[in-house]
Amino acid sequence: MDRSDYTKINAQTWDVWARGGCEWSVPVSHEEYAAAQKGEWGVYLTPCKTVPKEWFLPLQGARLLGLASGGGQQMPIFTALGARCMVFDYSDVQLESERQVALREGYAIDIVKGDMTQRLPFADESFDMVFHPVSNCYIEDVYPVWKECFRVLRKGGVLLAGFDNGLNFLFEDDNPLTVVNKLPFNPLRMEESRYRQMVEQYEGVQFSHTMEEQIGGQLKAGFVLTDLIEDRDRPGGAKIGEYAPQYIATRAVKPQ
Repeated sequence: MDRSDYTKINAQTWDVWARGGCEWSVPVSHEEYAAAQKGEWGVYLTPCKTVPKEWFLPLQGARLLGLASGGGQQMPIFTALGARCMVFDYSDVQLESERQVALREGYAIDIVKGDMTQRLPFADESFDMVFHPVSNCYIEDVYPVWKECFRVLRKGGVLLAGFDNGLNFLFEDDNPLTVVNKLPFNPLRMEESRYRQMVEQYEGVQFSHTMEEQIGGQLKAGFVLTDLIEDRDRPGGAKIGEYAPQYIATRAVKPQ
């Protein structure tokens, strides 16, 4: 099994999850869209805490990139608030949800299928904001993503990103919790039988990353970190979430 194709495998996995009703693939309702138009809204970078509204630039007329953000959950809200949205994702089913919500509500959205491990197909300084929910656990190297976010943002632009802190990969999710993996976890180094099982059972080829990669990577790309929050899984998620936060959301700015 060619492990260099892991992003294609993950795209197919997300198609399967989305068809199965994964909670991160259920698009917003008409009622939620209409409420956002009235100023009642909230969006997620991590599972439970909504993103602080003071983290956003004024959304009316803002050029916003939803990076690995398909599924019809955030882009409709930003569109309802007046942003000009572009969504970039590699899952056909997630992108189709974006199309269906746009059709239902009668708005236009730019939809681009692509792999964030590659150079983004956008010109320098194309966007005012990049919204990047938890998703870089599906790629091996996060540094190029931070560099590309920096490139496509205008000066003064804002990157809002969510990611896990690695704890989900450290423990086996049972009772009692048992440490089973060394961090950072890289499934491409697994024995062939376990990797094949992961792929065939649609578990997702997922990686842990260090804070040096996540936060340090943003700083090395040139961003200035202005705020962060920690978060946990929703009820029914990984057991370690009962004991410690597993996720971080950050706000970073490209200097003027």
